[in-house]
Amino acid sequence: MDDFGFYLVMTNPVAGYEKCAEAAVEAGVSMLQLRMKHVSRDEVLAMARRIRSITRGTATRFIVNDSPEIAAASEADGVHVGQDDMPVGEVRGRWPGIGIVGLSTHNPAQVSSAASAEGAARPDYIGVGPVYATPTKDIPDPVLGLETMGRMVAASPYPAVAIGGLNLSNIGGVIRSGARNFAVVREVCSSNDPLSAIKRILEAAAAAGL
Repeated sequence: MDDFGFYLVMTNPVAGYEKCAEAAVEAGVSMLQLRMKHVSRDEVLAMARRIRSITRGTATRFIVNDSPEIAAASEADGVHVGQDDMPVGEVRGRWPGIGIVGLSTHNPAQVSSAASAEGAARPDYIGVGPVYATPTKDIPDPVLGLETMGRMVAASPYPAVAIGGLNLSNIGGVIRSGARNFAVVREVCSSNDPLSAIKRILEAAAAAGL
């Protein structure tokens, strides 16, 4: 899998999930994740199917957070799992139709473990974070900072996505510290105009050399 740049994670977007997804597609965002917490499986699946209809046939790949079952049922492009979720190899074995499997990593040891995985256990990309403090996780992992993030990104044989507290003011430093892929949550999800927010981030990333 090649580097893909902007990875938008949708969590409670004030403009609504569908409007946010439409903005991502219009702006040409490469990766779009649906992350809905504390709601029923049926609600997540219904929304996933709506997001799939928006992204189908576009350059935006649709990823479902945590649930391979919902990713498969909604015909999403992929699923993102955490360290405490189903292992990557098991996801591929049980749902062979899922094309992309991403894995969260929170320290250098977890990157090393992912890098040494073989065959079906190898993720397509890893998340590296949190780079900065973020309130989007119920139980946050320790903040990495730019230096540790940079080392983890450099050590990964897969595309590595910097995530956690990234916004318009710090995205430049993240890119200059080695990230070629970056995930944004609140900067877009807190905006009533997600398309404008996405475009501003893309401009800032380009100005930083991405």
